Amino acid sequence: MESESGTFWQHLDVLRWVILRSLGVAVGFGTAAFFMKDGLFAVVLAPRTSDFITFRLMGTDAFSIHLMNTGLTEQFMTHIRVAMYAGLLCAAPYIIYELFRFVSPGLYANERRAGLWMVVSGYLMFVLGTAVNYLLIFPLTVRFLGTYQVSPDVDNMLTLQSYVDTLISMSLVMGVIFELPVVSAILGKMGFINGRQMSRYRRHAIVAILVVAAIITPTTDVFTLCIVSLPICLLYEASIVIVKLNNRKSF
Repeated sequence: MESESGTFWQHLDVLRWVILRSLGVAVGFGTAAFFMKDGLFAVVLAPRTSDFITFRLMGTDAFSIHLMNTGLTEQFMTHIRVAMYAGLLCAAPYIIYELFRFVSPGLYANERRAGLWMVVSGYLMFVLGTAVNYLLIFPLTVRFLGTYQVSPDVDNMLTLQSYVDTLISMSLVMGVIFELPVVSAILGKMGFINGRQMSRYRRHAIVAILVVAAIITPTTDVFTLCIVSLPICLLYEASIVIVKLNNRKSF
């Protein structure tokens, strides 16, 4: 079936090249990250000691968590996995640009503006969530779980794979949580929620946030729980403001 903008197969061919270019850029960034091993893992492993910037600002007592390797291929595969994640994170702006350029010709002008706003703000919020996790939530989790002992007779023997898996999974979780203002704005524009409803259920939301914070950072002290909960509460308050503003104007 033909249209002014081309046939289905022509669009499919364009999409194929979009995917190939995006994969090429992601692989390129991932390869660069792979060969920058020392710098890459200096960043990844920094939160395991009290020399990390967060602990220095908090005045935490000196500690250092020793990581070990238990598998023949574990260090190499972990190196590849971390490099791939770093490559995807760095290549994401280009991938978003390619995908948006592919779909934008089929959108109206107001839809293009709304789509551009969503993808850019969504990416920025995901990066912000990853940064908050790396600088605050993950270090606190590592300090607590890495130094926790049920008895002085039991030593912690943490593996590199466990450390990296926890860092990546928590980064993904926090990245998704930080999409709350963007998702709220979309749902508000679609009429599913409004600012009054969100304000009315603020207390319920705070309880839910505390539960989520307790799951993300399973510490026993109230101070750490409050530090983790505060950014999420601020996100909820920002979401209320954004939804109220969007009720008064279009994208």
